[in-house]
Amino acid sequence: MASGKDIKAATETYNGFVKVTAWSTGIIVVIVAFVVSLIAR
Repeated sequence: MASGKDIKAATETYNGFVKVTAWSTGIIVVIVAFVVSLIAR
């Protein structure tokens, strides 16, 4: 089995991935909304 340090490191890596994914999704939504608003003019 994995040691406590391995589990902690894996959890931190996963949490970092989730944060980056959430921020990236938000930024992409804003960019898409901006582009759509430019096209709709």
